[in-house]
Amino acid sequence: MTLAARTRKFWDAVQANDLQGIEDAYYPTEDTYVVLEGPRYTTHGVSKIIKGWKDFCNSPITLKSIDWIEGPFEEIDSAMGWISGVTDIAITINEKTFINRFRCSFVYTKYKDDWRIKHEHVSAPMKDPYGIGDWLKT
Repeated sequence: MTLAARTRKFWDAVQANDLQGIEDAYYPTEDTYVVLEGPRYTTHGVSKIIKGWKDFCNSPITLKSIDWIEGPFEEIDSAMGWISGVTDIAITINEKTFINRFRCSFVYTKYKDDWRIKHEHVSAPMKDPYGIGDWLKT
């Protein structure tokens, strides 16, 4: 299975609020590490990660879709691989739907003939983190 297909399987589980499918996407260790797009910076350990997903599934958030809009780019080396790109995530909360754009990366490790997320990073760029605008010159 490609990492793109494994990631889609994970996202389909999130969209379906399939907690077992979500849990099955993560490497089952307390070393698994997630960098969040939300109000917390990180979650360390699969037990805390799954607790966060349980709370997400019981929240007023409904995931409508996740689509790669740049990439995905992936590479596999033996029992480890990564996938990365930019995504648009459509969310509905209290009948209001909106789309957020995020950078998204997963590091996968083989576990029982399946790819499992060992590290996840979802973030959005800050508008002007250093107060000088974009340093990239045109």
